Amino acid sequence: QVQLVESGGGLVQPGGSLRLSCAASGFTLASYAIGWFRQAPGKEREGVSCISSSGSITYYADSVKGRFTISRDNAENTVYLQMTSLKPEDTAVYYCAADYPSCGSRWYGPSKYDYWGQGTQVTVSS
Repeated sequence: QVQLVESGGGLVQPGGSLRLSCAASGFTLASYAIGWFRQAPGKEREGVSCISSSGSITYYADSVKGRFTISRDNAENTVYLQMTSLKPEDTAVYYCAADYPSCGSRWYGPSKYDYWGQGTQVTVSS
C-alpha cells in the first residue's frame, strides 16, 4: 500500500522554525521526486518546493526561497522541509507528494503528482 505521511507541523511564532517530515512506505522513494505543497483556507494549493529523486536538483517558490530548505534521506525513505524565518502568511496545511520520475520545469503543478499525503497543519502566529 502506497503511503506518504507528513509530520512536524504545529504552532510557531513569527520568525520561528519548523522541520516537516514526509515518510514514505509501499514504494521506492528513491525513484521519485518529492514536492511540498501548501493550502491555506480559501486558497488554491500551491507548490512550495521540489527535490529530484537523487536530491541533486531542488526548486523553490519565490515566496519561500532563502527561508525553506528541502532535503531527503533515501535510506530512511524520508524527505524533509526545513522552514525558518516563518511568517504568518506561511500558515497552511502542508502536503508532500511523489512524482515519477522528476520534478520538471512545471514542478509546482499539483496534477502531475501521483501520490499524496494527508497533510500537516502549520500555524504561524503570536
